[in-house]
Amino acid sequence: MGRRRYIAVGNKWVEVTQDYEPPPAHAGAYIVGDRHYDGLRSPIDGADISTRAKHKEYMRANGLVTADDFKNEWAKAAEKRAEVFQGVDPRRGRDIAEAAQRVAQGYKPRRMTHE
Repeated sequence: MGRRRYIAVGNKWVEVTQDYEPPPAHAGAYIVGDRHYDGLRSPIDGADISTRAKHKEYMRANGLVTADDFKNEWAKAAEKRAEVFQGVDPRRGRDIAEAAQRVAQGYKPRRMTHE
């Protein structure tokens, strides 16, 4: 009796023959293309958007965009948020200069009274 061979399939071990060879790496890689549009309807009004062209035209006609249109804007906003969290505020210098100028011109802030 020869040695037994096993391979992992999901979270189970399955016995295979001695001459078993795994399928090539590309064996399950299917070209999807536009298949994800098949039978697609708008969640807003149920309009048929089952092709790339219909989807694109529907989006244009209704003033809609996909999330990937905002990719660069989200990256820029993330940078600004990171700066704010680090304490960087581009208005701070201008605000300090403006406050100093107002004080030099005689401005006196009202005192807060606690009642």
